[in-house]
Amino acid sequence: MNRLFATFKSLVKIVLLSRCVKKLPEAEGQKIIILGNGPSLNDTVAMHLQILKSTPAMAVNFAPLSPVFFDIRPRYYILADPHFFKDSDNGGNLDKLRRTLRRVDWPMTVFVPAQYIKAARSFYSGLDVRPANFVGVEGYEFFTHAAFRAGMGMPRPRNVLIPAIMLSIAMGYKEVVITGADHSWLKTLWVTDENEVVSVQPHFYADSDKELNRIRRDYQKKRLHEVVDNFAIVFRGYHFIERYARCRGVRVLNATPGSFIDAFERTSL
Repeated sequence: MNRLFATFKSLVKIVLLSRCVKKLPEAEGQKIIILGNGPSLNDTVAMHLQILKSTPAMAVNFAPLSPVFFDIRPRYYILADPHFFKDSDNGGNLDKLRRTLRRVDWPMTVFVPAQYIKAARSFYSGLDVRPANFVGVEGYEFFTHAAFRAGMGMPRPRNVLIPAIMLSIAMGYKEVVITGADHSWLKTLWVTDENEVVSVQPHFYADSDKELNRIRRDYQKKRLHEVVDNFAIVFRGYHFIERYARCRGVRVLNATPGSFIDAFERTSL
């Protein structure tokens, strides 16, 4: 009954939220490397920069704020959080990101949720901005896999790595290698004596004080069970992706040392 309800709910979401989008770019080879924003990416870049530069790569979120973004020159870039499509953050990381992206001088496709395509093309003009359906789909596997293949949805995208992997599969890559996906949030989660939840999520780049304060305010509104539930949704989503990838003949490999993700085969660059 739970699966039946989840399938019906997901079908309604697809009807209401999913949109017809153009065909995605074709894969440029067999292999893609996804650059997560975890702190381990610094070591990966230090040891394997030439591999990252010579293989199609996908960066996410605030990655352009690091100088290595312009060394690697990723072929793809993905923005998922609604925060990226607001007008301004008064001189914080968001405004800095938009200024930095104006310096991109190589072919780079930017993927954004379809509902934000108009704002994205306004704020990130000059880039090849493409819409995709970041609509969470659950239920019977035959239904979810059909929705994934049609590009109408994906496992609930509570973390940007989920759409990054799904879009890589959709473009036709047969080997998806994940780096910088530490996901070690449980190590940095605690509750203050004022019952405020604190979750420190370090990145490979330095967050501004304004961005750190924004994240802190977001967590002050949440209860611990809500935060842990969100973590569970993310990790469970990776197992959905692993089963779907195998059905598509795709290998998803995790090359992140010490990663908490337990769904994908481990590898090393």
